[in-house]
Amino acid sequence: MISRLVAAVLAALLIVPAAAMDAELARLARSTGTPDIPGLKIVWLAPWGDVASAHAWRNIIVHQTEGPTGSARGGAQEQFKNPTRRGVMVWVETDGTVYWSVADNLVPTHTDGANRNDNKYVDNSTTYHQVVRDNSIGVEFAGNYPDVTIGPTEAQVAAWKILVQVLRARYGIPLDHVYAHNWIDFKDARYCEGCWLATLARIWGE
Repeated sequence: MISRLVAAVLAALLIVPAAAMDAELARLARSTGTPDIPGLKIVWLAPWGDVASAHAWRNIIVHQTEGPTGSARGGAQEQFKNPTRRGVMVWVETDGTVYWSVADNLVPTHTDGANRNDNKYVDNSTTYHQVVRDNSIGVEFAGNYPDVTIGPTEAQVAAWKILVQVLRARYGIPLDHVYAHNWIDFKDARYCEGCWLATLARIWGE
């Protein structure tokens, strides 16, 4: 039986990188309300407001939660009830469903202060105590329980391919400002949190 990680790797390899961001996708990314974005199933707990009124987001941080399949929905609902609690703005379920849980003018509590300074994954001179919750959008991928080393599903990879473009287009975030949580914080030594997904985003490019 093919493993979930191998399936996701194959899916990633089969997704052809776009030479340039689709103009329609970029237009939708700057819209308000609850737009239908081709290729994404989004549950809008917090609809988009005017992007001009959004917080000044400069980075994207990829997280993975040690929760079972189905936990993204519950996490997103709790986040919606208390937007500034420890958690993130966007949650992604194992089936690829995206939950937008917090209005983008509010700041959820996530990351541990960007305390990594060993340059193990990226040049931390530009991240150390700089890529923090106040300037970074958190995206949480559910499903790595009970084995934290389990990678994202094929559906999550496919959703991420579009979602990362949307986030970057909406907030004007450069490609090299997409980070794995483990790249900027010292995290669980059993696995590299968010590393595969952040790496994919950079491989896909513009």
